[in-house]
Amino acid sequence: MRLWILRHGEAQHRARTDAERELTANGREEVLSSAAQLLGQPLRWIIASPYVRAQQTAELVRQSLGFAEPVVTVPWLTPESDPRKVLENLDLYAADDVLLVSHQPLVGSLIGLAVHGSLQQAEPMHTASLAELEADFPLAGAMELSRVRHPV
Repeated sequence: MRLWILRHGEAQHRARTDAERELTANGREEVLSSAAQLLGQPLRWIIASPYVRAQQTAELVRQSLGFAEPVVTVPWLTPESDPRKVLENLDLYAADDVLLVSHQPLVGSLIGLAVHGSLQQAEPMHTASLAELEADFPLAGAMELSRVRHPV
């Protein structure tokens, strides 16, 4: 399994609720820059948080890659989701190459758990940072972090 984890692009500071915050113009540019790193990758799934900024990020990536399938929206990718539950849910996709689009602190904690087996070693992830992990199965401490790309 190859797993890419993308933090949403820069979002507005204010909205009625956190879930309703939208990407800024700069955030859209950040996302397109990160999406370019995925060109030619054999993605099978794009899975995203239901929050507006993650949905916008996932849709920008989908369009820029010419990805035919719709974005899969799941409730287990919100900022405060449990990284252990995310790994459990990824079991369903273990045979495929997957892009997750989510938020901090989840993305950093998820990478730390997947690579180090600990929630105490979170990976710093800026807006639109893209991490690539590999493993046979999505298990805590069993995945290898191939690279992290931060937008410039």
